Amino acid sequence: MMNAPAQSLTNHLFHQMKIGDHASLSRHVGPEDIELFAAVSGDANPAHLDANFAAHGPFGHVVIHGMWTAALISAVLGTRLPGPGTIYLDQQVRFQKPVSPGDTVTAEVEVIELIEGKNRVRLATTARNQLGEVVLSGEALVLAPLEQLTWVPGNLPEAVILPKGRWQGFVEEARALPPVRAAVVHPCSKSAILGAVEVRDEGLLDPILIGPAAKIWKRRCKIRPR
Repeated sequence: MMNAPAQSLTNHLFHQMKIGDHASLSRHVGPEDIELFAAVSGDANPAHLDANFAAHGPFGHVVIHGMWTAALISAVLGTRLPGPGTIYLDQQVRFQKPVSPGDTVTAEVEVIELIEGKNRVRLATTARNQLGEVVLSGEALVLAPLEQLTWVPGNLPEAVILPKGRWQGFVEEARALPPVRAAVVHPCSKSAILGAVEVRDEGLLDPILIGPAAKIWKRRCKIRPR
């Protein structure tokens, strides 16, 4: 599926901002966002991932990682106000309400202080759900961009969540059959040789290495010295 064309982002220099300037963005959050954030951050807290565990918790269901919501604040600062080139210096965060799968979160920032001579901006940071309830509040201190910039970002890669062990059923079926003889052509890299060894050791394939014998042997000796 093609991504929508990227929109240009224009930043705001220190002297272009005034008290009360504000910007926002909204995101719908689904179960896949929880899984992706857990995979990227390593935060596997069952309060976010295990429905049975979360059912006995304070909210009665899984909730979104708090820092997922906080990351939306960073997105507003870095892409809207002040925009590209902004440097985060400090962030105070208070989590007011849980965010649940299916919610739509709107992150907002508003300029509350311009620190002359230091190019620094203090902004109130707030996130609300689709009911208008505040789920996050706080303040951010940033270093405003030093150069005027209009930037067209490249399309972000599309993330796909694939369950761990998704191929296990196929592997177990293959193990019940005799190994299949298969050619591995030009296996002159470490990964190619290790892959052939692993499928052989698993009893899945009977690999035949086809390629320059000297290069294959040299690589094999580096992986598993004689």
